[in-house]
Amino acid sequence: MKLTMNRTACTLLAAAALVAGLSACAPLVVGGAVMGGMMAADRRTTGTQVEDEGIELRAANRIREVLGDRAHVNVTSYNRQVLLTGEVPTAQDRATVEQIVAGVNNVRSVVNDLAVMPGSTLGQRSNDVLISGKVRASLVDAKDITSSAFKVVTERGAVYLMGMATAREAARGTEIARGVSGVTKVVRVFEIVTEDDLRRNSTQPPPTVTTDNPASPGQ
Repeated sequence: MKLTMNRTACTLLAAAALVAGLSACAPLVVGGAVMGGMMAADRRTTGTQVEDEGIELRAANRIREVLGDRAHVNVTSYNRQVLLTGEVPTAQDRATVEQIVAGVNNVRSVVNDLAVMPGSTLGQRSNDVLISGKVRASLVDAKDITSSAFKVVTERGAVYLMGMATAREAARGTEIARGVSGVTKVVRVFEIVTEDDLRRNSTQPPPTVTTDNPASPGQ
């Protein structure tokens, strides 16, 4: 019990530190509104993790070039699947962001959950940080799942669960997240795999990471 309490407390302290660093002047976030990628035993290869980071950075730069500060867009990539959350002023902006991200090299698919509405407040984003911290702590404390299978993104109280997980892990992780106070809904963005898939992935070489052609449109 003591170990569980210490782990939970550390996670919430980390979340509080993120709250202190939030700025209302930062409309676009790389890696999600609130992201909880478990660093240990990530099921992606090192190459794929680097590839996902590159996707997030390139997508963020292109969105900023087009929309500037008038939108609050969060870009989270996991295994080359990109989740878009946040708020944009118009439906056209929503479609434009998806088109931009779909055109980034190495992107496999895009899940567009951008809301057409005014940007969330600093208070809402701070609350999202705390919720995400509590969800991460609950996943770590659970003894019947592998917490590193999950990546957590929180937006306006809605928790998005990403990762490579078995059907049992996905169901259990969803159950845990729903039980956290402050969570309004849970959105599953999992890539469902089998135990055999996990074993095969652990033995495969990392993918080749490609970069965008500087001469191509949109640079």
